[in-house]
Amino acid sequence: MFQSTLIAETSTNPSSKSQAQFLRSFFRFVTIDLYGQVQSRPATAAANVIPDVLSRSAAIDALITEAEASVANLAAYAKTNRRQATKEAAWTLLAKAYLNKAVYKQDPTKPQGPYTFAAADMNKVIENCDKVLANTSLQVDDQYWDNFKWDNGTASSENIFVRHNGSDPLAGGGAGLRWQTSQSWHYNQAPSSWNGFVTLSEFYNKFSSDDIRRNADLPGYTEKVGAPAGFLIGQAFGPVKPSNPKEPGVIGDPIGPLFDRSGNKLVFTSKASIFFNGENSGIRVNKFPLDPSSINDGAWGSNNEFPFYRLSDVILMKAEAILRGGAPTGGATPLSLVNSVRARRGVAPLSSINLSELLSERGRELYLEGHRRTDMVRFGVFNAPVEERPNASEGFKAVYPIPTIALSSNPNLKQNFGY
Repeated sequence: MFQSTLIAETSTNPSSKSQAQFLRSFFRFVTIDLYGQVQSRPATAAANVIPDVLSRSAAIDALITEAEASVANLAAYAKTNRRQATKEAAWTLLAKAYLNKAVYKQDPTKPQGPYTFAAADMNKVIENCDKVLANTSLQVDDQYWDNFKWDNGTASSENIFVRHNGSDPLAGGGAGLRWQTSQSWHYNQAPSSWNGFVTLSEFYNKFSSDDIRRNADLPGYTEKVGAPAGFLIGQAFGPVKPSNPKEPGVIGDPIGPLFDRSGNKLVFTSKASIFFNGENSGIRVNKFPLDPSSINDGAWGSNNEFPFYRLSDVILMKAEAILRGGAPTGGATPLSLVNSVRARRGVAPLSSINLSELLSERGRELYLEGHRRTDMVRFGVFNAPVEERPNASEGFKAVYPIPTIALSSNPNLKQNFGY
């Protein structure tokens, strides 16, 4: 945040200044969304100056103003510049800002809503989405997994703004470490992971069995790794040692059923508990398939790019904005927009659409891309009961608490309501 502030406020280069303005707005959006307050201090202020604090309402206004100002001197998206700020990235951010504006303008003692979505804000969502959709260099990819696998930097036709991972120094390291800490694979799979996060069965069950977004074999990958892209449930497969098929092998070894550390077949169950789990509890996820040629070395050099913004998200935001009272453009309807995405995914069109079904479709399309919490809050279901939590949580938890270390370092910060 400081580096983007420094360049945004002091650079005399219009392009650099605008890119920094976008990045500061991008970082502020995340902070606004999670914590409801944003610290702000001029780049030229002394290090001992205590930052001011923008309320959630003031912060979203400042973000929109700055992001809109950044557009003029940003380059248009041309795929090769997907790793930097572009006009299309800024318009996508603005669409998200206007779509969530009602949430961020809410009474801070009732962050869970209900929210009132102004038609004028929804029209701004549509306006910014249409600007992105006008760029013919962007197309929803016919191959869903092209957007996430190890060569998505060249394969994807819809990733707008990404974070690059790879072996070159500017990439900050490969996707291997990030994959191991965020994915949920078992110790005996290839690559080995931390056997951590799993998916709720109620979310998994929102997918139809023919939806490739749920799982799909990838040529050049599944036959080497033993796993599909997407969700993993049931018997796990992977490379096994030719000399002892009960022991995990490496890429290049034959594929066979895997076993847990006690010698039992590794069968992933549909359920996991927050109180007690075995090695096989829960549905596993493989959203970013790693380069099979690098897996034996831990996949540290796998070049998967993480997509912050994708074109399908833009289309679904436009559909939602129309459902929430915005004026349709280009003859589009919420149903036609949603089905245009589903058609590229090879799944049957929906016969009707409402907000509840749109949230489900956003989940099917965008899971594990950093949008789900924001979506659930906006749709008013973040605090609703889920598996392992039969009762609704307190409404104030729609915003996270300010960390104690932040409160102690800045007396202008005040703890969020309810904490």
